Amino acid sequence: MLEALRLLLKSEGYAIETATSPGGVLRAVEGSDFDAVLMDMNYTRDTTSGFEGMDLLSRLQMMDTNLPVIVMTAWGSVEGAVEAMRRGAKDYIEKPWDNARLLATIGTQVELGKALRKSQLLEDENRLLRKEGFPELIAEARSMQPTLRIMERIGPSEANVLITGEHGTGKEVVARWLHAASERSAKRLVAVNVGGLSEGVFESELFGHVKGAYTDAKTDRVGRFELADGGTLFLDEIANVPLKQQATLLRVIETGEVQRVGSSKTRRVDARILSATNANPQEEVAAGRFREDLLYRLNTVEIRLPPLRERREDIPILAMHFLKRQATRYRKQICGFTPDATQLMLDHSWPGNVRELEHAVERALLLAQGDQVQASDLGLAASTGSSSRMEDLTLEEVEKLLIEKALQRHEGNVSHAADALGLSRSALYRRLQRYDL
Repeated sequence: MLEALRLLLKSEGYAIETATSPGGVLRAVEGSDFDAVLMDMNYTRDTTSGFEGMDLLSRLQMMDTNLPVIVMTAWGSVEGAVEAMRRGAKDYIEKPWDNARLLATIGTQVELGKALRKSQLLEDENRLLRKEGFPELIAEARSMQPTLRIMERIGPSEANVLITGEHGTGKEVVARWLHAASERSAKRLVAVNVGGLSEGVFESELFGHVKGAYTDAKTDRVGRFELADGGTLFLDEIANVPLKQQATLLRVIETGEVQRVGSSKTRRVDARILSATNANPQEEVAAGRFREDLLYRLNTVEIRLPPLRERREDIPILAMHFLKRQATRYRKQICGFTPDATQLMLDHSWPGNVRELEHAVERALLLAQGDQVQASDLGLAASTGSSSRMEDLTLEEVEKLLIEKALQRHEGNVSHAADALGLSRSALYRRLQRYDL
């Protein structure tokens, strides 16, 4: 039968490869690209159930769902045909076959298969084009999947987005991803740390100024809002903006008009606003530190990024990503991490999140002497042994250490550090003076 089919199909211009067992079929499909498979449903003498063929069909579908499979058997029945089609067969032929029908079926399935593969190829190419220019976003952990789904839905929109999460969780990476996914991707993404701007330069930085507006204004300056016209403006550390500047910011976002410092002329700007904070925005509003009306303007959609300790599955993947990048940068032949080093990273609490992990990997790569990063290269032993070290400190030394860590974690923001420590701002200031911090 194999020889009869080979001669028939060869006469029609097909290149044929035959197999005499399910294993032979699987090896052939694994090793070459085929336009179609024509397979029997029974292989063992005295077997007429078709179970062998059903099993092979399922395995072929697992290998390549786009490969057309045509099944044939002398034990034809409606039930057998339905089951074969349910498992992915494209057509069903009974033996003895009719040559004309067989050739027509194979010809149809080959052409349909080629069209499907071409369509899939085009879709893959389009997907690559759509992703070109996107920032690298490594997020395989289950806790990150809801965040990714929200990003995919709102990325192409014009909605203002508030990104929340601890320091170092990757809020700016998300902002750049959202910009790349939008219709504004051909325009600028302008980022500014608004929480770090002093009152004296806040309006000049965001809205610009004209020459002579103040002593050092020797030329006209374009503000960040104007630079982002037609694109995206990313306002980082938004919760640290003082209330007075919040009112100014709200007016510009509501009206879409900016006025340079020292000028009476207004300019219209069209910028999508993305903002970020490590604070809880609702708590900031409740405490009177953030305007509720401004929050409503900023968080049409809120995206929360989980800390690294809540997405531990991503730690080895992120670590390897950073290692490869830094190895290229420093021209070092480091191929990975030892099991002990990987376990140490998984056990670490990572208070600085992804940013801390990246710095730890860079330091480890520079210190590593072999072709793998050792646990000792990571410099994380201090964090695991901190409890025993604190037992040797006095009460005042422990308090000073906790204050230092709180200030470091909140990047010097006294209000946030006080909240984290359960102190009032005045109480924290007294301790800062006492410990000369």
